[in-house]
Amino acid sequence: MFCCCFRPSSDEDTQDFQEVPPHENGNSLQFASVPSHNFHLEYSVVTQRGYYPDETERKNQDSFCIRTQIKGNSNLHFFGVFDGHGEFGTDCSKFVSDRLVENLSNDPTLLEDPVKAYYSACLATNSELNKSQIEDSDSGTTAITVLVSGDTLYVANVGDSRAVLAVKSGNSVIAEDLSYDHKPIRKDEYERVKLCGATVLSNDQVDGLKDHDIQTWSVEDGDPPRLWAQTGMGEKISVAFTRSFGDRSVEEIGVIAVPEVQMVRLTPNHPFFVVASDGVFDFLSSQDVVDMVARYTDPRDACAAIAKESTRKWLEHQIQTRTDDITIIIVHIKDLSNV
Repeated sequence: MFCCCFRPSSDEDTQDFQEVPPHENGNSLQFASVPSHNFHLEYSVVTQRGYYPDETERKNQDSFCIRTQIKGNSNLHFFGVFDGHGEFGTDCSKFVSDRLVENLSNDPTLLEDPVKAYYSACLATNSELNKSQIEDSDSGTTAITVLVSGDTLYVANVGDSRAVLAVKSGNSVIAEDLSYDHKPIRKDEYERVKLCGATVLSNDQVDGLKDHDIQTWSVEDGDPPRLWAQTGMGEKISVAFTRSFGDRSVEEIGVIAVPEVQMVRLTPNHPFFVVASDGVFDFLSSQDVVDMVARYTDPRDACAAIAKESTRKWLEHQIQTRTDDITIIIVHIKDLSNV
């Protein structure tokens, strides 16, 4: 396991990124205060490379970024997970994990209109990636990020990683999704990419095993719909998501870096939130993850347990023995009151 792109609390916003200090579970416990509302955050993160028996040198394509006290503001904290894909996916995820928070931090509208700032930052970051030396024609990254601004969460999603909020309800803790996966199985995303000219088919449909005219799919059947495009060389390419950074070859069929931004006001009934890559949520539901976190008082232990269980689920469900890269950030919300 390793952790990257972490910046601990500092009044000096120009401080270099540092690695998370080692812990017995491979992660560490960190803290950030929110003095405007008299509560604090306790958080931990784990990222681990997937198991690819035929690609022993393959890198972990996930990245994460934690930035506390943005621009010296002790009430402003950022948590993000970036899931790279394609040949240069690691480069893409690292680039976006660095540049997105910088563009967001430097946006003059951040404090008065975080939603507007998020839109601008995502589009600017995607443009920078396109113009960089990274070959992002068939590579890119998704991004799920949470900005804590006082007692409010602003959650920006581009792709199919996920953020989940825990909500106390009587003796239970309920999972409330803070983002909605950008996949073609989503009706609104399906209709949007179809209007852009995308062909949406599952692998079985492309292989002729199922009827092309069927345009409804089940999450349970294990053969999800994908967006298909043809390159200038006549090669077919496909992606399983409808939004991402990079992936220039499929921009014309509707794969965009425009975020969906959700806002939620925190209350004492919100004990924690989770930000994680789809390596976690491919085989664990949001409620599964929240139930696991709720079993542990220490987010370090919860991170380790979820990484272990996600890996087990991958190996259990895969015909070919492999697992995805996995990254989890768990943030406990401590001492928030109604006052």
